[in-house]
Amino acid sequence: MARYLALVVLVSFVLPAFSAEPVSAPPEPEGMKSLFNGKDLTGWDGDPKLWSVKDGAIRGETTPENPAKGNTFLVCQGVTMKDFELRLSFRLNATNNSGIQYRSKHFADAKARNKWVVRGYQHEIRNETKLPSVAGFIYDEGGKRGRICLVGEKAVWGEDGKKKVTDTLIDQDGFKKLFKLDDWNDVVIIAKGRHIQHYMNGQLILDFTDSEKTALLEGILALQLHAGKPMWAEYKNIRIKELQ
Repeated sequence: MARYLALVVLVSFVLPAFSAEPVSAPPEPEGMKSLFNGKDLTGWDGDPKLWSVKDGAIRGETTPENPAKGNTFLVCQGVTMKDFELRLSFRLNATNNSGIQYRSKHFADAKARNKWVVRGYQHEIRNETKLPSVAGFIYDEGGKRGRICLVGEKAVWGEDGKKKVTDTLIDQDGFKKLFKLDDWNDVVIIAKGRHIQHYMNGQLILDFTDSEKTALLEGILALQLHAGKPMWAEYKNIRIKELQ
């Protein structure tokens, strides 16, 4: 028993803490197309009571007097996302959460709670630093898979419907240092076929391959305002490049 305890102590001492080398975002490519003119919501469609432009940024805001009737979205018009690189900056308050929908679908039917219901892949947006409920994970908005891939995970969702995590990209301490509370944060989303990567402030935070039969390979771009507690979220410098 003494030898066993000594071995446990030794192993505990020599095993290193998480120390993966951070992976940097690629340089911004030439030919990025701006999707927001910084002045008004030309090219976007959403509830005019909830969405506006303030100080050069798209601002979505709910209040006790003007709540969202279910999750609602600001939909980018005339953009179909297949293989792409998307870059933008966001900030929001901590009372609720928002999201960036990509390769998603717009459901404007009579059964929807409002005219701007969107379902599909969502890059979660939050103003928090405690994993796993932070900005950057992939959520299946309106679907059945919930939190598909968490921040820090390199993972594959197999054809059998099961997720396998193969590596860790960032830990709690790393994310807390990386994320800027109550300030602007930069996002890069790169999608090529079934492979998706999320970068936050220049560092890879999520690497996901979706081999499940319901994987989305093309769709729309939209920004979310979450129902519930009053909140605001802002987005700026939104630009995209289609990848061959």
